[in-house]
Amino acid sequence: MIIISIPIENRATPRPSLLECIVPNQVSRSEFESLYCHHHGWLQSWLHRRLGSAADAADLAHDAFLRLIQVPRRFGSAPEARSYLRSMANGMCVDLWRRRNIEQAWLDTLAAQPEAVAPSAEHQAIVLEALREIDAMLRTLPPKVGRAFVMAVAGDMTHKEVARELNVSTRTITTYVAQAMLHCLQLEARLVVTPRPASQPRGPGSEEEAGC
Repeated sequence: MIIISIPIENRATPRPSLLECIVPNQVSRSEFESLYCHHHGWLQSWLHRRLGSAADAADLAHDAFLRLIQVPRRFGSAPEARSYLRSMANGMCVDLWRRRNIEQAWLDTLAAQPEAVAPSAEHQAIVLEALREIDAMLRTLPPKVGRAFVMAVAGDMTHKEVARELNVSTRTITTYVAQAMLHCLQLEARLVVTPRPASQPRGPGSEEEAGC
C-alpha cells in the first residue's frame, strides 16, 4: 500500500482569538464584538448549509471576521452587514471548492496507480503542473464565469441555484459554464498537442562517459 502525503489542510494549529487580532486604531473592539455577536452564528449556519461541513463552516466564518478586522468597515443596518458577509463568504466557498477539486484530482490520480507502484518524481511533477495550469486557467476567466463553473461543478449546485446566487439568469449561467468548459477543453488539447519534454538519453561524449 502506497502512502503519499500532500499538504491539504492542517487543522491541528490552533487559530488565534479574533479579539487578539484587532489592531489598535483600525476598528473599535466594542463595534467588532457587536458585529460578531449579532452575525457570527448566522454566518456559520449559512456556511454549514452551503458546505455540509461544520468544521469548514467554522473555519470560513472565523476567516471572514478576520478579514473584517484587517479591512474594517461600518454597516448602516443588519441586512447590509449580512449581505456583505454573505457575499464575502460565498467567494470563500468558491475558493475552497476549487482548491478541494484540485486536491481530489491529485488523489484520484494517485489512486489510479497499481498498488505498490509509486508514481515517479517526474510523473508527479507533470500531474501537479497540469493541475496548477487548470487552477491558473480558472483564475483568468471573468470572475462570474469562474465562480459559476466552480459552484456548478465542484459545488454541485444546479444552474438555477447558481443563477440566484450570482443574480443573473439561468441561461447566463449555462453560457458561463459552457465558456469555462471550453477553456478546459482548450487547455487539455494544448497539453496533448504540446507534451512536456521527456528526459533525453545521454549521447556519446557525455560527461558521464568521459568519466567526469
